[in-house]
Amino acid sequence: MDQRKIKAFREKLKEKKQQILETFTKNKSYGMEADGEPSQDIADKAASSYTKEFLFSLSNSERQLLKQVDDALSRIEARSYGVCAACEDSLNLKRLQAVPWATLCIDCQEKQELGQL
Repeated sequence: MDQRKIKAFREKLKEKKQQILETFTKNKSYGMEADGEPSQDIADKAASSYTKEFLFSLSNSERQLLKQVDDALSRIEARSYGVCAACEDSLNLKRLQAVPWATLCIDCQEKQELGQL
């Protein structure tokens, strides 16, 4: 893959990382606000608890995505970006454009989802 494309993917990954960090910060803040609100009855307490847990669960999935993005940035630095982690074939350019943090080619991803990999 040429350096121009690598640079474009690096920028796209950095933008995604920034988005994730901003969303994580907002969700964390909203979760803290939900915790600090004085509830008047048991239904309010239950709703507040659910809201808080929902916001923090979103942040867990965002942390996983952030790790995938960071790993992709590391692969760029290690010059192994765009190579399938399972079969070591080159990843399709359209796949990387859709999911720049992808580690598997489409065939290997399908095998993984079926439990064959």
